Amino acid sequence: MATQMGRDLLLKIDMTGGANFETVAGLRATRISFNADTVDVTSVASSGGWRELLGGAGVRSAALSGSGVFKDETTDARVREVFFAGEIPNCQVVVPDFGVIEGPFQITSLEYSGEYDGEAVYELALASAGELTFVAL
Repeated sequence: MATQMGRDLLLKIDMTGGANFETVAGLRATRISFNADTVDVTSVASSGGWRELLGGAGVRSAALSGSGVFKDETTDARVREVFFAGEIPNCQVVVPDFGVIEGPFQITSLEYSGEYDGEAVYELALASAGELTFVAL
């Protein structure tokens, strides 16, 4: 995979509940991480006393975070609406030359800040809230 520009990693949110995805405008930094819990099935019969894990078990999750500036009233309003209503919309994360991750996410954190001589900025964090799909590009 060739080197990619960070701005090409996109967070998209379903604007209407009908798979109408739009890029969350103004994001300057975006990050996604995947996690998988393990289920330890080690017993006295485990070979050499080594830990054994149960394959395919455990909870899988994804966490997404981003920060940026306000640029687009429509997507900014949708993010606020989703947070304050406690909605869990479908989102897409587009990772260039890798694929698209799609599924339900809940906004778990929404922060606003600004400097006297600078622009207003926001930070948001999302947690997966159901099964995610992956489609390779």
